[in-house]
Amino acid sequence: MSFEITGKLVAKYDTVQRTETFKTREFVIEKTEDIGGRTISNYVKFQSVQDRTSMPDRFNVGDEVKVSFNIKGTKWVKDGRENYITNLDAWRMEHVKLGQDAGNNSSQPASVDFPPGDVVDDLPF
Repeated sequence: MSFEITGKLVAKYDTVQRTETFKTREFVIEKTEDIGGRTISNYVKFQSVQDRTSMPDRFNVGDEVKVSFNIKGTKWVKDGRENYITNLDAWRMEHVKLGQDAGNNSSQPASVDFPPGDVVDDLPF
């Protein structure tokens, strides 16, 4: 399952060669929301792996970005103790243009309005 989040890029870290054939890189975005009149900031750390480790290079700290990612979880057992690790694996980053009306954003699909009373049923059952 894929997720998306938009926020400000606040940190980019160096690529780490974990094994001879596996490398990772982390970066952080700040997601700020107005909740009940209060501004709440959350800092979300992502990892990119293998050929996607160069993905953050196209962006500067402070840029507004949209990150597409998957959630991956791993169970790890050492010395009889169980531990669980959750990773947010980023697979795409895009620039976000501030102040742009979503309806005029050419990168987003146009919405389709159907006249009242018309029913579109394209379900296979």
